[in-house]
Amino acid sequence: MKNERRVGTVSRGIRCPIIREGDDLAAIVTDSVIEAAECEGFELRDRDVISITESIVARAQGNYASVDDIANDIRAKIGSDTIGVIFPILSRNRFAICLRGIAKAAKKIVLMLSYPSDEVGNELVSLDKIDAAGVNPYSDVLSLARYRELFGENKHEFTGVDYVEYYGNLIKEMGAEVEIIFANQAKFVLDYADHIINCDIHTRARTKRILKNAGAKVVLGLDDIMNAPVNGSGCNEKYGLLGSNKSTEDKIKLFPRECRDLVLDIQKRVLERTGKHVEVMVYGDGAFKDPKGKIWELADPVVSPAHTDGLIGTPNELKLKYLADNDFANLSGEELKRAISESIKAKDANLVGNMASQGTTPRQLTDLIGSLCDLTSGSGDKGTPVVLVQGYFDNYTN
Repeated sequence: MKNERRVGTVSRGIRCPIIREGDDLAAIVTDSVIEAAECEGFELRDRDVISITESIVARAQGNYASVDDIANDIRAKIGSDTIGVIFPILSRNRFAICLRGIAKAAKKIVLMLSYPSDEVGNELVSLDKIDAAGVNPYSDVLSLARYRELFGENKHEFTGVDYVEYYGNLIKEMGAEVEIIFANQAKFVLDYADHIINCDIHTRARTKRILKNAGAKVVLGLDDIMNAPVNGSGCNEKYGLLGSNKSTEDKIKLFPRECRDLVLDIQKRVLERTGKHVEVMVYGDGAFKDPKGKIWELADPVVSPAHTDGLIGTPNELKLKYLADNDFANLSGEELKRAISESIKAKDANLVGNMASQGTTPRQLTDLIGSLCDLTSGSGDKGTPVVLVQGYFDNYTN
């Protein structure tokens, strides 16, 4: 018994140097993980997961663009002085600098905000206030004056920002006229403008389809902007401005460009130096929801833009408490442990539909592990942009 493992999954934040453009990220990550193991006295094992935050990948790539780059790209693609900008998320970090570029490309912006909250749950007004006002958010279009009359000023619970005022002022500061409306059906914007930038993330394909079918002349998603270099800038061929973050007041850090080569390189380096076959992934936002603020964390287009093949798929697990309470309810102690261990060893390769797997999490491995890593590394000053997850693929028999 004394040699029996007593620890399952462990998630460790790994400290790294500050990453700059052009750094050899594969070497830095490999060195940092191996040095952490030596320093802290643990060993790497097969199927450990090394996860790298997308931020340092994009930084090493030098994947940046300026407000002027965004504006120039939009002028070349939109073909109108009046632009309808619909369904943006409410974020100083994520969207405000994108909006600066959009406003700089236009003479007038019709800004259509979804209500009572944006796509990821940032609240403009509470559902209770909506109910009390007798407003139907699915069908009713509110002007700014009507919104203020019904709901007044509403500051974000965590940031203290009135995003309606903030976005309106930002557009005017960039020299454009602004009209703000509130609606949840994409086609309603076409009463105000027919050249549209839809800024939603996970629903963007449907929104584009609805707008085009309703007669919009030009429809761009954020993924259609900065999807190629502008005057030597960075870009993201697949996601454009989606997944971007503010770098400075005039510059944006884009989501990392193709980085599968990076994860494969790190996997190869670790194998050569330690003999262990690890999995490697790049991660951004986790996929979870805050129960108090109702904010869904995932403002990136995906949790993981690149990962090694061992992270493809979903967990295939049995629920221990189901086995203990049902199949082996009459057993206890070593006999129960032995029976559960044998069930795990004999489990099917695919447990879909098996009652003994109910309650296990049917999500992509990269979404689960990426969420764990996002919570481990945080978004502040921990200084651990690499996370090592050990024992994730273990089970009760290991």
